[in-house]
Amino acid sequence: MIRKSVVKLCSLFIICSLLLVSCASKTDIVYFQNAGDYETIVSDNSHTNKFKIDDVVTINVSTLDPQASLPFNLFKGAEEGGFRPEQLDYIIDKNGEIDFPVLGSIKIVGLSPEETKLFLKEKLNNYLKDPIINIRLKNFTVSVLGEVSRPGTYPVNGEQITVLEAIGLAGDLTIKGMRKNVMVIRDFNGTKVYTRIDLTQKESLNSPVYYLTQNDVVYVEPNKSAVTSSALDNRASIWVSIASVLITSTVLILTRQ
Repeated sequence: MIRKSVVKLCSLFIICSLLLVSCASKTDIVYFQNAGDYETIVSDNSHTNKFKIDDVVTINVSTLDPQASLPFNLFKGAEEGGFRPEQLDYIIDKNGEIDFPVLGSIKIVGLSPEETKLFLKEKLNNYLKDPIINIRLKNFTVSVLGEVSRPGTYPVNGEQITVLEAIGLAGDLTIKGMRKNVMVIRDFNGTKVYTRIDLTQKESLNSPVYYLTQNDVVYVEPNKSAVTSSALDNRASIWVSIASVLITSTVLILTRQ
């Protein structure tokens, strides 16, 4: 009799707990659901990274005459004992400028690397013959946070990265990540823009934030299942305590009868 009562009480507790757990639908977790078989999607996205304040930029100027181009490169220390001096980077200041050798302060914020090359080449044509200019953004990183396998900040080796590639670096969304409401936070010289993207639809490929810029943050919200699970975790100890009290009380009452 006692054993049957305890079993019934435990079963009731388990059923109540299971009812609180919500299940995710297929439409919540599958990417690009409205893309058809062999469908060709022509993207009208045109993306070019622009320099921002506090960007770290490497600029190298070269010509057929190394000595002629030397004054236009920023080096640390002098060449001694056959050792090549270390080339320094430029940091774009709050005015959007860098202090370039010989030329002085020049404004490059808002320009793309290619636009900066053309701008510098025009300036240097007064001093050098056919200068070759190489420019590289050194601090191109993106952060992926929230419901992903490996949240963190990741360096970008190339000149561009998509939101899908960034999520791939973070090990993809977890099953509890909300694919329909991924948020990209973009900062351009102190102005923050929040844009949401639905990865379950093919139209996300044409989103203005499909291509990320330096220091973008991708945030994946938890879905309802994750929120429910978190609430259950917080109440788990309470449920266990209540169940223990109920079972103990039941046993004591039944043993006294």
